[in-house]
Amino acid sequence: MEKAILGKKLGMSQIFTTDGTVIPVSIVEAGPCPVVQLKSIEKDGYSAVKIAYKKVTSQKKLTNPDNGQFKKAGIVAHKLLKEFRLSNCESYKVGDVISCEIFKKGDKVDVTGKTKGRGFSGTIKRWNTHCGPKAHGSGYHRGVGSLGANSTPSRVFKNKKMPGQYGNEQVTIQNLEIVKIDANRNLIFIAGGIPGPNGCTVAVKQTVKRVKKGSKWFKEPKTTAAAGKK
Repeated sequence: MEKAILGKKLGMSQIFTTDGTVIPVSIVEAGPCPVVQLKSIEKDGYSAVKIAYKKVTSQKKLTNPDNGQFKKAGIVAHKLLKEFRLSNCESYKVGDVISCEIFKKGDKVDVTGKTKGRGFSGTIKRWNTHCGPKAHGSGYHRGVGSLGANSTPSRVFKNKKMPGQYGNEQVTIQNLEIVKIDANRNLIFIAGGIPGPNGCTVAVKQTVKRVKKGSKWFKEPKTTAAAGKK
């Protein structure tokens, strides 16, 4: 069964295992997310589940089409709507509430979020290029550097790393492991970093990669049979 949910990134912390290993984790407040609409191949041309996140105090903050969807589904208005194309959309129904409990410890997920916007940045900050000479007579400390030869080719090649807009783009980090679930507080603890600043909305979905069984962080206890062979 494919799983997906929306949540808010709260920040980073760390978890200690029984053997003393420190696991850096990102904490996501996931759900609850009600199912607003089901899309089918017969009617819409594709199969998807549309879920909502973050209740709003006033419907005036939403557009009329969004308010109409919530009214039709009989669900309280929410701020965000997102579709997930899952292989098992038929198992969901309008009105079902998706919580963080659909995931469990050890699941591998893909996390999608929007990175922090940094505005117009130079090549050193944007592409991690080298600085120019630091001497006083240089006068060219944080510039782009050489862009092209004078005679051949007498132009700047396409895809040259130049200054420009940095950040504020959608990024997905794949194959991250869930190390803890706190159902009472709707929290998911994901090993490693995830995109976006604290407070941003992220989408957590079951990974699309084929992963090996077992956990990177938690060692499975050896069985007596395996111990006897040794």
